[in-house]
Amino acid sequence: MSETIRTFIAIELPEKIIDSISRIQERLQPYGFNVRWVRPQNIHLTLKFLGNIQKVQTEKINQAIFESAHGFAPISIAAKGIGAFPSIKRPRVIWVGLVGQINQLQKLQKTLDEKLAANGFPKEKRKFKGHLTLGRVKNKIDPKRLFEAVKEFAGFESEPFVTDTVALFKSELKPTGAVYTKLMETHLMNS
Repeated sequence: MSETIRTFIAIELPEKIIDSISRIQERLQPYGFNVRWVRPQNIHLTLKFLGNIQKVQTEKINQAIFESAHGFAPISIAAKGIGAFPSIKRPRVIWVGLVGQINQLQKLQKTLDEKLAANGFPKEKRKFKGHLTLGRVKNKIDPKRLFEAVKEFAGFESEPFVTDTVALFKSELKPTGAVYTKLMETHLMNS
């Protein structure tokens, strides 16, 4: 029987960007939101969550990532501001937004989604909105408090960084939190 693994495709962040985002997490904690914060080393830019797949499918996924990455030059982006999905009134996820070459990032994600769909992976139903998850809301949050936090951090912007790799990760859910293992990565190259 084939082994099943939980996977996603993402862009890793440079250490200095993770540091500036973890400082935002620390500054949000006094607000007392009932949130399960993402460990800083686990913060990444998800391009596609695949969920549980058969381990034998990783080769097809790697091929789709490789083919997608080879039409794109490295992409320059920065982390900016915070927000919530689906809305500030009913938050389930608190995130940091992105600015910079967002059109290129969206095109990369769309290309990847199409190549994966050709290999039997369902296309995303929602429009891709690149973000970095800070935490997942456990219980109700006072929308007024969250709005105050969003306003307070509206001016936050990290220094720009260039992303030039896309990776496939395995996610193992443990009592201490998720553990991510990189299975493969490929470089963006505008061939």
